[in-house]
Amino acid sequence: MKKLLIILLIIPVVAYAQITEQLDFIAPFKDDIAAVKKGDSWGFINEKGAIVIDFRDDLVLTEVDGYKYPVFKNNRCLISENKNGITYFGYIDETGKTVIAPKFLNALNFNNNKAIVLDVIKEKLGTNNVLGKNVVNYRYYEVVIDIYGNIEHYLNPQGTHIVLDKKFLRTPPPEITSKRISDYLYAVITENKKWKIVVVNN
Repeated sequence: MKKLLIILLIIPVVAYAQITEQLDFIAPFKDDIAAVKKGDSWGFINEKGAIVIDFRDDLVLTEVDGYKYPVFKNNRCLISENKNGITYFGYIDETGKTVIAPKFLNALNFNNNKAIVLDVIKEKLGTNNVLGKNVVNYRYYEVVIDIYGNIEHYLNPQGTHIVLDKKFLRTPPPEITSKRISDYLYAVITENKKWKIVVVNN
């Protein structure tokens, strides 16, 4: 009985040690967690070395001081998902739960509980009676979202036309050109390649 108890106590320790050994990269700690890489997958550990988000292959990397690894900002980390050959972006929280499903054509990390993303809208233009199909148009908009994914402001209200097909939409994703320059100000590039200041006041 004593031998069985010792074996049962040793097995979790050995299994845990295997998880946190043979790592390919360990990022600096930020907000009490750090990204760790094993093979092509990333996870997160806490300050005790315990895995708090298991290794997965959908975490999006951010360049920090010359290194690329997933990061949490405002309790949100970028994830991506491939749907029909097109990559969409969303966010998880620090438990690993998906809190904003991947639906954006591009997305930035949160900053003071706001993020800029590319939100795609499907517009029905009519019906092709010969083919029996709807005629649709897709446009994406640079928008500001809150930590729950709610759209708070459109930075380019006219939007940008896009062919939502893997033959035309390849990686990298469409670029986000707007920039947050303060809590309430965004720099938005215009059609004539000049910048304008947009005030976002909630």
